[in-house]
Amino acid sequence: MKKVFVKPNLTLFDLSSNEPLFSPKEVLEGLLESEKRLSSKFFYDQVGSDLFQKITELPEYYLTNSEIEILHNNLEEISDLVGENAAVIEFGSGPPLKSRMLMKAIKPSLYLPLDISKSYLLEASKRLAREFSWLQIRAICVDYTRAFQLPFDPEKKRVGCFLGSSLGNFNKSKALDFLIRTKKFLGHGGELLLGVDMKKSAEILNLAYNDSEGITARFNLNILDHINQLCAARFDPANFVHLAGYDENLGCVQMHLVSEVDQKISVLDTEISFSKGEKIHTEDSYKYSCKEIEGLALQAGFSKSVSWFDSKKYFGLFYFS
Repeated sequence: MKKVFVKPNLTLFDLSSNEPLFSPKEVLEGLLESEKRLSSKFFYDQVGSDLFQKITELPEYYLTNSEIEILHNNLEEISDLVGENAAVIEFGSGPPLKSRMLMKAIKPSLYLPLDISKSYLLEASKRLAREFSWLQIRAICVDYTRAFQLPFDPEKKRVGCFLGSSLGNFNKSKALDFLIRTKKFLGHGGELLLGVDMKKSAEILNLAYNDSEGITARFNLNILDHINQLCAARFDPANFVHLAGYDENLGCVQMHLVSEVDQKISVLDTEISFSKGEKIHTEDSYKYSCKEIEGLALQAGFSKSVSWFDSKKYFGLFYFS
């Protein structure tokens, strides 16, 4: 573990020295499966993180504006639920506006943003540290989808924030596993503010993942550039196209990259063959009903406290205690 004092109120802990966050071996294993896949965490190098920030600002991508609407209308109630002197732990260092809104309203004694992209995490944390000089920030570079231990004990009530719709990147079984780990991680008296993308029409969902500016396509294809750097691979993104669509039976938007030609690609000195039309599965984004998400949380050991929705009921925020 590396510990770096960045500013008087900002310290960075890099847990990637304990275990690589982006494992080349994991890449190769996924590409050797009968249905090729890459974990969605490989989206998030610096370029990918920047592209995702642009996605959140797109008119088709309703999620961020919907969540900001919910926060804006309910911050006082959320602050009352969190209470004073809490340690707020954010899983994924998301769009700064949401973090700013929460810090300003809650005024926690300690803020711990967690993210896999160290450069993005550090940049976002520096901005918050400048704006909120009273706030102690302990930024942690870590793959929070795996079990891990904090490098110190906050000795405060732990309140987890998992905003956006990142829970949807897990299938239902892995989502339950994550919530069980999170319940244990937050400890006795810990609470969780969870953002959830609700089920809605396929038309709205397909537009959100196939924006007119093609930024989501660039975000999806950038995973190949990241793999090239990580694994000394030789993917040519020009030979692949972005594909995303909502499967109503699964309740899930699935993203793929589709090979447009027959090709062979070297990855870690291993030759990977692609036939024309073959896919690499890069992301799942499951959508939930209220009953489904509340059921998962109850199974994980949480109890439902409060839920809020935007005016169109596209998105939900759930506070579990």
